[in-house]
Amino acid sequence: MSHLTTPAVVMGIGTGLTKLGFAGNDSPSFIFPTAIATRTTGAASGRPPPAAKPAFLSGPGGNSSSSGGNLASKRGTEDLDFYIGHEAIDVSNTPGYGLNYPIRHGQIENWDLMERFWENSIFKYLRCEPEDHYFLLTEPPLNPPENREMTAEIMFETFNCAGLYIAVQAVLALAASWTSSKVQDRSLTGTVIDSGDGVTHVIPVAEGYVIASAIKNIPIAGRDITYFVQSLLRDRNEKDSSLRTAEKIKEEYCYVCPDIVKEFNRFDREPERFQKYLVDQGLGRKVSVDVGYERFLAPEIFFNPEIASSDFLTPLPEVVDTVIQATPIDVRRGLYKNIVLSGGSTMFRDFGRRLQRDIKHLVDTRIHRSEELSGARSGGLDVQVISHKKQRNAVWFGGSLLAQTAEFKGYCHTKKDYDEYGPGIVRQFSLFNVP
Repeated sequence: MSHLTTPAVVMGIGTGLTKLGFAGNDSPSFIFPTAIATRTTGAASGRPPPAAKPAFLSGPGGNSSSSGGNLASKRGTEDLDFYIGHEAIDVSNTPGYGLNYPIRHGQIENWDLMERFWENSIFKYLRCEPEDHYFLLTEPPLNPPENREMTAEIMFETFNCAGLYIAVQAVLALAASWTSSKVQDRSLTGTVIDSGDGVTHVIPVAEGYVIASAIKNIPIAGRDITYFVQSLLRDRNEKDSSLRTAEKIKEEYCYVCPDIVKEFNRFDREPERFQKYLVDQGLGRKVSVDVGYERFLAPEIFFNPEIASSDFLTPLPEVVDTVIQATPIDVRRGLYKNIVLSGGSTMFRDFGRRLQRDIKHLVDTRIHRSEELSGARSGGLDVQVISHKKQRNAVWFGGSLLAQTAEFKGYCHTKKDYDEYGPGIVRQFSLFNVP
């Protein structure tokens, strides 16, 4: 099948989760942990019973992926002695297999495992021939150019892909925000708050270019909130305080409140705000867990980090304001006006509203102080935080949007380019024109 007619493959591989799919789809076809289980040295031969095979989720533009039929077995991947994703976690409990995470803090640490991970992703999950497809891969902020070169080398040398585009996650998140009704014009200028499982980045982007010198990351993200919920459950001696239960409570019950003191008072006045969460522990055994203050207290660590940690004490609104103030003065207005949320840990109810209010307060206080000192009146500054329906998978969805445009393949590096110039071609950053 010609790569001119097949949809591009979009691969968003993060520290915690991998998201795979085809350009033009609304959501990834697969989401699974970025984990790989390999046979340990000296383990006895013979494979354990395989975990359940993932069902392929077809969607618009995904039909071409099934054209390989039994492609995985044809390419030999069914007989490989490693597993990825949920299967890797299941198999890791079997003697003779070890669980590995090839990415730490957004950076690839083990390239051999990463190559195997990509192999299974392409042949077993997506079931496509890479030489028939262009690929869009995402990269974290401040990714070393050597990593880009190594990625290109593996994608072209090992998989012989038709074309490759390595996109900055923050730019893709900005593109995903175009689906919001708040966004009046399709701009690639804005401040991206990308909060996943392991780390939260605040990234300023001007006309599609990341202002690297101003980027900040904070060591508070989804995993920290889960641990905080777990610690509160343990303090109350709940019948089930497992990490899985804490994560479920975080995802289903937690929200951001406008005033933590008033919220405590409301819970004390209205006992019905305390809820019961029924945990199925298997074998027909269910236990009830009380859900109380952690509903609003856990996400509050973004705004008052001192309640959970003594190591990092700067609230997220202050970090965002500091980042924007560190950028050139002529782009700051656009960065305040388009603060875009991205990632699962920004999905708490009223997270964007609270963030906008607190940043606005910081900005207004500074403007008022400046007016008092100068005696001149200011026209004020518009602060807007953008929430949207594609927020959880914003980076992947932004990649899907851009990779389906007619211009996309013209921005890609092709196998011919690679053969002629080598892996150094990916050091050149080709930026999309905003349609």
